[in-house]
Amino acid sequence: MPTDLEKQAQEIAALTTGAPARRIRGAGGTPGGVGTFLIGLAMVVCGGWLVLNQVQVTSSYSFFGLWGWSRPGGFGLTLLPMLVGIGALFFDGKSKIGWGLSIGGLLVVLLSVLMSLSIHWQQTSLLNTILMFGILAGGLGLVFRSLRAYPVDEAEAG
Repeated sequence: MPTDLEKQAQEIAALTTGAPARRIRGAGGTPGGVGTFLIGLAMVVCGGWLVLNQVQVTSSYSFFGLWGWSRPGGFGLTLLPMLVGIGALFFDGKSKIGWGLSIGGLLVVLLSVLMSLSIHWQQTSLLNTILMFGILAGGLGLVFRSLRAYPVDEAEAG
């Protein structure tokens, strides 16, 4: 039975002589684990879809209502810096102020849209919740397990 140093020496000799490698590398560059990775990936996709399918997203259409103000709307005012920046860029494409206003205004608009969303978990049974998160967690475990090197069988090593 060859030792680890002898195995490494054989692999180095095979690499330097141009002989093909004995083992095909699998998931994460480790030997084996491709089947485990694919099964885990399928479980992650299914579990993630089931979890995300239970989430309901709605919009409140009130930007300023998030800070306790009772004024509905007010979203149009956030467009003003972006529009001024776009106008400045049409006047001079190299304007740093125009780029700053355009990018900053776009970020404010995107953040205000995201902040106006309400995300709620739909009612479901405890069994469904455990199954959804169990499939997701099991799939993640299999994906991470597939990235480790698998032990080599004694029959394959000799």
